[in-house]
Amino acid sequence: MSDEAKARDDITLFARSIFDRGLTCGASGNISLRLPDGSILVTPTGRALGFLDPAQISRLDPSGVLISGDPPTKEVSLHTAFYDTRATTGAVVHLHPTHSVALSMLADIDPENVLPPLTPYTIMRLGKVKLLPFFLPGDPAMGEAVRGLAGRRSAVLLANHGPVVAGKTLEAAVFAMEELEENAKLAILTRNLDAIGMTDAQVAQVVKQFDVDYD
Repeated sequence: MSDEAKARDDITLFARSIFDRGLTCGASGNISLRLPDGSILVTPTGRALGFLDPAQISRLDPSGVLISGDPPTKEVSLHTAFYDTRATTGAVVHLHPTHSVALSMLADIDPENVLPPLTPYTIMRLGKVKLLPFFLPGDPAMGEAVRGLAGRRSAVLLANHGPVVAGKTLEAAVFAMEELEENAKLAILTRNLDAIGMTDAQVAQVVKQFDVDYD
């Protein structure tokens, strides 16, 4: 099996898992993966992640021109922004999970780090997550906002929209996305309760032990 064929199958497998577990619904959400030659596979526009045909997945050359497959998601600029600014990015996942979207609407969250430090795994897999302002779906300005971060974040949360996560591999990006949603869920469930989060010292220990970029 070629690298491209395996990558198409992997995207389809993870997309179905994401859809079946309710992390995104309808035809929302998109996934991409960078191939060794620099071209990008990305899920097509208007397709539910739970019912993808591997042959439908769009392949774009390094300049963004469609080579094969169906027309790509209208939010492809989000994906290319991460590939262009973070050299280690091998895959990008953008979803609309309920708790993450809800968290993006809260007035008192820290826009520089929207996830409170509740578990070490959130820090290990995501670092700090930046809140970006509201954009219309498909607006190329979303990608420009990511580029403006100059590669300093592997994950962002779009206000009233949903998170975008980059990872070295597709598996890493999906796992980080799942961690983001779980932490958002914990943050909402424990809101206005006397929950004890991680201390600054504990966060520093995790950052040092696992060499996390947490600036």
